[in-house]
Amino acid sequence: MSEIDVDRPNPARIYDYLLGGSHSFAVDRRFAEEMVRVDPIVRPAARANREFLRRAVRAVQGLGIRQFLDLGAGLPTMGNVHEIAQREDPGARVLYVDNDPVAVAHSRNIIEREHISHVSAEQADARDVDAVLDLARRDLDLSQPVAVLMVALLHFVPDDDHPVDLVERYRDAVVPGSALALTHVTRDGQGEHVTEVYEAYRSRATSRLVDRSRDQVAELLAGWEPLDPGISWAPSWRPDGPAGPFAGEPSASGIYAAVGVRPA
Repeated sequence: MSEIDVDRPNPARIYDYLLGGSHSFAVDRRFAEEMVRVDPIVRPAARANREFLRRAVRAVQGLGIRQFLDLGAGLPTMGNVHEIAQREDPGARVLYVDNDPVAVAHSRNIIEREHISHVSAEQADARDVDAVLDLARRDLDLSQPVAVLMVALLHFVPDDDHPVDLVERYRDAVVPGSALALTHVTRDGQGEHVTEVYEAYRSRATSRLVDRSRDQVAELLAGWEPLDPGISWAPSWRPDGPAGPFAGEPSASGIYAAVGVRPA
């Protein structure tokens, strides 16, 4: 099991704190508040990212998908995938995968304490595709469509780890009719102030943050047929309510979002 680093901010714990969760350390909370002071949109952007996840899960369920492989799942916080999916179908299966032992331990605790069926949490690095697929074959049925969730994951995968190839390997492992949901931070349309946030992640957090352009996000979606409206700003991807702080300016979120389907 990986050693827990309590001295450096951790992205999963920062995200949980920004969403109003309680699974963070003082170092994470201080870092998150520093980011909010630099760019106040950080907190509503985190919520917009989470709201996209909810809508994406419902969208792929509308396609008949009942299995979810949540990569880089993070800490169990508001709007867990299994809560969204099993509200529609109590038999929906979810495999949470994260490389953070704290995130996995908390997820397992919730699963056991609440006696949740058809849901499991495992520690693995999404970049170790073979290990993740071994877990998926055990807990999911890969002969049936699966929704691969890479929400707020790929911007922590540096170019040296070939993120396009990574997504392609997961695409090739699932059957036609499966789906991919992703979000990704970008500097497209953003002010210079975001540079301080990115540099802080790179120098102080346990994982580097890599921003990518819309064209680069499109490369990640190669081989997947995007659902309407294609690559969109997260608050604008099939909104089902008011855009809140992003009304009229969804680009301020700084997050691209998309859902694609593997064609036959």
